[in-house]
Amino acid sequence: MRSLPLADPGTPPLTGPVAYLLWQARRQWGILTVGVLLGILMFSCQAALPYVTGYAIDSGLAHGFDSDLWRAAGALAVLGVISAAASAIGHRYDVENWLRASFAASQLVGHRVARSGHTITAELPTGEVVSAVANDALRIGEIFHTAARFIGSIVAYGIAAFVMLRTSVPLGLIVVLGLPTVTICIAALVKPLQRRQVAQREASGRLTTLGSDTVSGLRILRGIGGEGVFTARYREQSQLVRRKGEAVAVTQSWLDALQVLLPGAFVVVLIWYGAHLAVAGEITPGQLVQAYGFAAFLAWPVQQMTYTVQSATRAHVGAGKVLNVLRVVPATGARPGTQAAPPPGVPLVDETSGVTVRPGLVSALVSADPDESAAIATRMGRFDDEAEVATPVRLGGVLLADLDKQVVRERILLAEATPHLFSGTLASELDVHGPGDAERLLRAIALADAHDVLDSVPDGLAGEMPEKGRSLSGGQRQRVALARALLLDPEILLLVEPTSAVDAHTEARIAARLAGERHGRATLVVTASPLVLDHVDEVQLLVDGRVVATGTHAELLARQDAHGAAYRRVVERHLDDETPPQGVPAVVTRPVDVTGDDPIADEAFDALLDGQPAGTHETRGGRP
Repeated sequence: MRSLPLADPGTPPLTGPVAYLLWQARRQWGILTVGVLLGILMFSCQAALPYVTGYAIDSGLAHGFDSDLWRAAGALAVLGVISAAASAIGHRYDVENWLRASFAASQLVGHRVARSGHTITAELPTGEVVSAVANDALRIGEIFHTAARFIGSIVAYGIAAFVMLRTSVPLGLIVVLGLPTVTICIAALVKPLQRRQVAQREASGRLTTLGSDTVSGLRILRGIGGEGVFTARYREQSQLVRRKGEAVAVTQSWLDALQVLLPGAFVVVLIWYGAHLAVAGEITPGQLVQAYGFAAFLAWPVQQMTYTVQSATRAHVGAGKVLNVLRVVPATGARPGTQAAPPPGVPLVDETSGVTVRPGLVSALVSADPDESAAIATRMGRFDDEAEVATPVRLGGVLLADLDKQVVRERILLAEATPHLFSGTLASELDVHGPGDAERLLRAIALADAHDVLDSVPDGLAGEMPEKGRSLSGGQRQRVALARALLLDPEILLLVEPTSAVDAHTEARIAARLAGERHGRATLVVTASPLVLDHVDEVQLLVDGRVVATGTHAELLARQDAHGAAYRRVVERHLDDETPPQGVPAVVTRPVDVTGDDPIADEAFDALLDGQPAGTHETRGGRP
């Protein structure tokens, strides 16, 4: 058994579902071949049982308990043992084929989603992407699970038809012509079933998307009183999925009924006609038993063939949905890098704005428009090749878009203002490259001043965090993200408002520790906080999208020209925002964001709970 997931799931063709399924079959041809051979062996043994049984009956009637009867009984025992062994081992390979194909599709979707950036959600609903892994990948595996039994059924059908033609041409013709007729009648329902399955699948995907959006925005809905509207929308879509499911079930029920009715009618006709031939003396009693045995046995291959047609239909639909995800062009790295990576210790330059991250310096980027400066830092991390064509960024004179994406990710790290946390242990959340030693993790936590997070998460580093780190406050989530970025220790670190969700005392400690930790390494901090600006090596002032002044925090404050005045306005406005008027709670000077992602609202809320002044409160994890 090969371990899963695969180290390399491969590069599939994107031309269509059939090409994808054939490509996957070639990828696992070894275990698929073994499974098919075992399926043929099992069905061949099963097909031989009626023939040997009929021979034993005729031999016993003619000669009694002689050696021929005992040989026939021994042959039946051997066939039974071989059939049972082939079935047991074959089932193992069938399951392995199913898992291999399903997990390969899941891996391909996961890799594409992880590398596509924002384009995946721009082109496909969330529900489509989720269903591609949770449902469609398993449907793809079904066809590989049934392939061995399908081919074995065809071989068994050929054996039965050959034996029946040798026994009696009329009986053989009933087998040769009757079973294909039964199969065609059953297969006639497959096309309508496929159409209804596609419609049900699309409706289910939309329902998943609607449910995901509703749950993620539940707090907002409660804040604006919109729960009823979205509940009604979800109920309406849910009923549509139910109706589509009923349509699928009706067709499926007809298909299941015909799988029993038509083969049963075939058996009745074959036995009725065979009995007449036996009475007329044209066939022996043993040959009549053979005819019945073959007729009863062949109902099983017919069901296998029908089930395979259904599985192929579902696999075709599932492969099409998976290909929809795989066809999404990543926002970055869609083409391989064309330039060699520059040596370490070179500047990172945004040509449009003039922002430069210099080797060995901790720099800050200040702007009256925080969104403008954050956008520059984001494109310096290379997240959208197409959108950033007009605003080139160079590393050591080489365009980031011409470098291999993996090289960029290894050398440049962007930590955004809104941190993204995932479920799992706190240790795995911090050290994304694998389990690190506790001392190293604790040091990063200390640098980010996140000791209280250890108290908020049960069992500390080994404690489980819920999805998106919902048990933590906004400030705690931000400091966990900062510790994670510092642990990676990149050549160039870009930090966007890393201390916006903490109080002044915590911010001062983080600023000092951050500057000390990154001393001598290229770092850019997007901020307007004087507490941070006072610790960096240089400050770059951004006005109307261009760097207009560079210097230390003290030098820019002391400048008496227009640039100095502009810098003081930004910094003093930040000071005014951080220091509310005497006696006025900070919570009334900030609009409250009901999503829980407003760090100021988080801090003020926690402060009010503890009865402390909002401007001096240390954020804590977990609100009632």
